[in-house]
Amino acid sequence: MAFVRFLWDFVVGDDWVSAAGVVLLLAAVALAVHAGSVNAWWLLPPGVIVVLALTLRRATRPHPARTSRPRGRLAPPP
Repeated sequence: MAFVRFLWDFVVGDDWVSAAGVVLLLAAVALAVHAGSVNAWWLLPPGVIVVLALTLRRATRPHPARTSRPRGRLAPPP
């Protein structure tokens, strides 16, 4: 059971969305190769770059809960 937890943490990590995107990308390439007998391995690097860019965009976007606090110095305690 510990190996399964390790494998899950290694593959999925902190962001399950990017892991799911890569799995969908692998499935799409496998279907393209199987259906058309086309060598489609070259679709993986640009696809991973797109998944990474979307993940970084989502991670760096300001969160509504974080933007409600005033910026600057904190008020001194009463």
